[in-house]
Amino acid sequence: MHPTTSAIEACVFATILCGFLGLLLRQNLILKILAMDVMSTGVIALYVLIATHSGKFAPIVSSSNPPSALTDYADPVPQAVILTAIVIGFSIQALMLASVIKLSSGQASLDCDRLEDSFSNTSRPQENAQ
Repeated sequence: MHPTTSAIEACVFATILCGFLGLLLRQNLILKILAMDVMSTGVIALYVLIATHSGKFAPIVSSSNPPSALTDYADPVPQAVILTAIVIGFSIQALMLASVIKLSSGQASLDCDRLEDSFSNTSRPQENAQ
């Protein structure tokens, strides 16, 4: 294994760990969504790092590049999976941000504990003092 690859793997794992710790330690909902995006980016980078092979050719068949059993083609499936993961991650992030905006409308804070307290106080039935 090349020493540069080990350094890149360490950076990718550090990115995933930073996202995970941000998800656990932050109380602001926007920062939690940002941490999930950082973690997702790290996972995608790890997948790209694992699926990378040098010396492979693009699987494009043309008159100048006829198909041959001797040609070592790159597998296009990992590229399709990564593009799909990026699109799905973007749509989930947009949905979470819209949900946070809807959830926090009328609230002064995006802090998880404050939102939980405010919703638990409003959902309790009022006791009648008679």
